[in-house]
Amino acid sequence: MPTLGIIGSGHIGAAVARLAVAAGIPVVMANSRGPESLARLIAELGPLATAGTAEQAARAGGIVVTSVPLTAVPTLPTAALRGRTVLDTSNYYPRRDGRITPLDSEELTTSELVQQHLPGAHLVKAFNNIWAHHIPQLARPSGAPDRSALPIAGDDQGAKQSAAALIDRLGFDTFDAGPLAESWRFEPESTAYTRLYAADPDVPRDRLLDVPGLPVPVEGLRAALTQAQRVRVANRVY
Repeated sequence: MPTLGIIGSGHIGAAVARLAVAAGIPVVMANSRGPESLARLIAELGPLATAGTAEQAARAGGIVVTSVPLTAVPTLPTAALRGRTVLDTSNYYPRRDGRITPLDSEELTTSELVQQHLPGAHLVKAFNNIWAHHIPQLARPSGAPDRSALPIAGDDQGAKQSAAALIDRLGFDTFDAGPLAESWRFEPESTAYTRLYAADPDVPRDRLLDVPGLPVPVEGLRAALTQAQRVRVANRVY
């Protein structure tokens, strides 16, 4: 599989990178602090990983994962991402991002807003609905009876196929939740968001990081997405 570019070295970006190198996929990592700040992570990831600028990661990757706060999306290398399949892991958290009117009014979903910032990129929403520590816990080989599924959404069918192939290689099945306009079904507070993958879904939020992952097969994910009710984004406080 071609090199995977990853822009953002936080919990999700690092978790995806670990699965990628374990699957034999070269990665180029980038963050906002510069390649030198990634030395420890690159050493941990091994010889398949290198550090670069955001533009280098974008140009190196046949597929590029962007895992940055919404406020950082305008700084992404738009020209370098044009024509590429981009896996967008972003969520809208007003406490962190400030109030964003088109999201509060539900004129756009989060990934539709990101797509507007990345004209020409083929955006697929993925890896936004699962806690980072559950990603390595739940990754399984293809065909494993306890394999979990992750939702994807996007407006380009070819990009979704590419995303599904990558995610399969990383250890998960996928379920196509539809276009970016339907990606609210697995955004924060939805029935398909984070707690779905927790062995104890009723644990208080501040203890979720201590809860082990629970495998969620395709049919379980399909049911959660089907049952989802749209959350009033303007009422979201975290």
